[in-house]
Amino acid sequence: MHKSEDTAADVYGRALYDYFLNGKADNLYLNTSYGEVEEMPVDWFFRDEEDFPELEAQALNAAFGKILDIGAGVGSHAIYLHEQGKNVDALDLSPFCIEIMKQRGLSQVYHQSFWEPLPTKYNTLLLLMNGIGIVNNLEGLRKFLTQAKEWLLPGGQILFDSSDLSYLYDDIKLNQYPYKGEIQYQYQYRRQKGEWFSWLYVDQQTMSRFASEAGWHMQILTEDNNDQYLARLVHP
Repeated sequence: MHKSEDTAADVYGRALYDYFLNGKADNLYLNTSYGEVEEMPVDWFFRDEEDFPELEAQALNAAFGKILDIGAGVGSHAIYLHEQGKNVDALDLSPFCIEIMKQRGLSQVYHQSFWEPLPTKYNTLLLLMNGIGIVNNLEGLRKFLTQAKEWLLPGGQILFDSSDLSYLYDDIKLNQYPYKGEIQYQYQYRRQKGEWFSWLYVDQQTMSRFASEAGWHMQILTEDNNDQYLARLVHP
């Protein structure tokens, strides 16, 4: 794989690629807008069926038809679906992740933003590991819910998980933010820091309101004791 401006800026992908090649990587850190530095376990991205949380397993079982795994990362979910005989494409913006997925045997892999025109329409859009956060913020969520109608075949669905981050804030801090789930992150690997980026965590009540306003029907498939939930959106 040739180094480019894209790969040089892809701090997260570089860590995953090192792990893929060598079976190990240096610590990958995540700087956050709420003040904490988190260490990301790189091996977790390479987990297989036995290590999928129940929420993810349920989402994968609910996926049907032609599936697009958005923000597919190293392809763990797409590979599982492919092995189950399902028709799955994978999409990611990281050039390192694209290379990893190809080397892991996935052929239908797209290196692009999900905002760009998609190659075809799908029965299922899959966004796991809080993949809905890729919309960045509530305005992005509103745009996504409008645009996604054009990406789905009749009777199609969106499957995603998210969570309520109220626990991160006290009352004073919470009032300083437009919405509690709009978080800023920055990856750090070795001595290199990536660009800050926005990520959205959306609670059930807010998600239900936005979905309803955009004409979607929302169904909660499961939830856990950590305010995390799995939802299905369908458009009548």
